Amino acid sequence: MNLQLTGHHVEITPAIRDYVVAKLERINRHFDHVIDVNVIMTVEKLDQKIEANVHLSGKDIHVQCHQVDMYAAIDGLMDKLDRQIIKHKEKFQVNRHVPGIKRNGEQ
Repeated sequence: MNLQLTGHHVEITPAIRDYVVAKLERINRHFDHVIDVNVIMTVEKLDQKIEANVHLSGKDIHVQCHQVDMYAAIDGLMDKLDRQIIKHKEKFQVNRHVPGIKRNGEQ
Protein backbone atom coordinates (compact mmCIF):
# COMPACT_ATOMS: atom_id res chain seq x y z
CA MET A 1 0.00 0.00 0.00
CA ASN A 2 1.37 3.38 -1.03
CA LEU A 3 0.50 6.28 1.27
CA GLN A 4 0.68 9.93 0.28
CA LEU A 5 -0.03 12.58 2.94
CA THR A 6 -0.55 16.19 1.88
CA GLY A 7 -1.20 19.21 4.06
CA HIS A 8 -2.87 22.44 2.95
CA HIS A 9 -2.19 25.21 5.48
CA VAL A 10 -1.05 22.59 7.98
CA GLU A 11 2.31 20.97 8.65
CA ILE A 12 2.33 17.16 8.63
CA THR A 13 4.18 16.36 11.84
CA PRO A 14 5.63 12.92 12.54
CA ALA A 15 2.99 12.43 15.25
CA ILE A 16 0.13 13.04 12.80
CA ARG A 17 1.80 10.82 10.19
CA ASP A 18 2.22 7.98 12.71
CA TYR A 19 -1.41 8.38 13.85
CA VAL A 20 -2.72 8.14 10.28
CA VAL A 21 -0.53 5.12 9.50
CA ALA A 22 -1.69 3.36 12.69
CA LYS A 23 -5.34 3.99 11.77
CA LEU A 24 -4.81 2.78 8.18
CA GLU A 25 -3.51 -0.56 9.45
CA ARG A 26 -7.12 -1.31 10.46
CA ILE A 27 -8.12 -0.95 6.80
CA ASN A 28 -5.42 -3.41 5.71
CA ARG A 29 -6.68 -5.98 8.22
CA HIS A 30 -10.14 -5.93 6.62
CA PHE A 31 -9.14 -5.80 2.96
CA ASP A 32 -5.62 -6.47 1.71
CA HIS A 33 -6.15 -5.41 -1.93
CA VAL A 34 -5.52 -1.71 -1.21
CA ILE A 35 -3.24 -0.29 -3.89
CA ASP A 36 -2.70 3.28 -2.72
CA VAL A 37 -4.13 5.90 -0.37
CA ASN A 38 -3.99 9.68 -0.84
CA VAL A 39 -4.79 11.71 2.30
CA ILE A 40 -5.25 15.49 2.15
CA MET A 41 -5.46 17.50 5.39
CA THR A 42 -6.74 21.08 5.21
CA VAL A 43 -7.15 23.77 7.85
CA GLU A 44 -9.56 26.64 7.12
CA LYS A 45 -9.96 28.97 10.10
CA LEU A 46 -11.51 26.74 12.80
CA ASP A 47 -12.52 23.89 10.49
CA GLN A 48 -10.23 20.87 10.16
CA LYS A 49 -10.96 18.88 6.99
CA ILE A 50 -9.44 15.58 5.96
CA GLU A 51 -10.06 13.70 2.72
CA ALA A 52 -8.94 10.27 1.59
CA ASN A 53 -8.92 8.71 -1.86
CA VAL A 54 -8.41 4.96 -1.67
CA HIS A 55 -7.62 3.01 -4.81
CA LEU A 56 -8.71 -0.63 -4.48
CA SER A 57 -8.59 -3.35 -7.06
CA GLY A 58 -11.70 -2.59 -9.07
CA LYS A 59 -12.90 0.54 -7.26
CA ASP A 60 -11.94 3.99 -5.98
CA ILE A 61 -13.37 5.24 -2.69
CA HIS A 62 -13.49 8.91 -1.68
CA VAL A 63 -14.23 9.87 1.95
CA GLN A 64 -14.06 13.20 3.77
CA CYS A 65 -14.68 14.43 7.30
CA HIS A 66 -14.90 17.88 8.97
CA GLN A 67 -14.21 18.38 12.68
CA VAL A 68 -12.87 21.02 15.04
CA ASP A 69 -9.89 18.84 16.04
CA MET A 70 -7.60 17.16 13.46
CA TYR A 71 -7.32 13.93 15.46
CA ALA A 72 -11.12 13.73 15.74
CA ALA A 73 -11.34 14.31 11.98
CA ILE A 74 -8.89 11.45 11.37
CA ASP A 75 -10.94 9.14 13.63
CA GLY A 76 -14.19 10.07 11.86
CA LEU A 77 -12.60 9.58 8.45
CA MET A 78 -11.24 6.16 9.35
CA ASP A 79 -14.65 5.05 10.68
CA LYS A 80 -16.33 6.07 7.41
CA LEU A 81 -13.58 4.48 5.35
CA ASP A 82 -13.75 1.27 7.38
CA ARG A 83 -17.51 0.96 6.75
CA GLN A 84 -17.09 1.51 3.02
CA ILE A 85 -14.19 -0.96 2.75
CA ILE A 86 -16.21 -3.65 4.57
CA LYS A 87 -19.20 -2.96 2.32
CA HIS A 88 -17.02 -3.31 -0.78
CA LYS A 89 -15.43 -6.49 0.58
CA GLU A 90 -18.85 -8.06 1.18
CA LYS A 91 -19.98 -7.22 -2.36
CA PHE A 92 -16.69 -8.54 -3.71
CA GLN A 93 -17.09 -11.86 -1.88
CA VAL A 94 -20.77 -12.35 -2.80
CA ASN A 95 -19.99 -12.49 -6.51
CA ARG A 96 -17.28 -15.15 -6.18
CA HIS A 97 -17.71 -18.91 -5.99
CA VAL A 98 -21.38 -19.26 -5.19
CA PRO A 99 -22.00 -23.01 -4.80
CA GLY A 100 -24.75 -24.56 -6.88
CA ILE A 101 -24.59 -22.05 -9.72
CA LYS A 102 -23.44 -23.42 -13.06
CA ARG A 103 -21.80 -21.09 -15.55
CA ASN A 104 -21.67 -21.24 -19.35
CA GLY A 105 -23.97 -24.24 -19.65
CA GLU A 106 -21.77 -26.52 -17.52
CA GLN A 107 -23.43 -29.54 -15.98
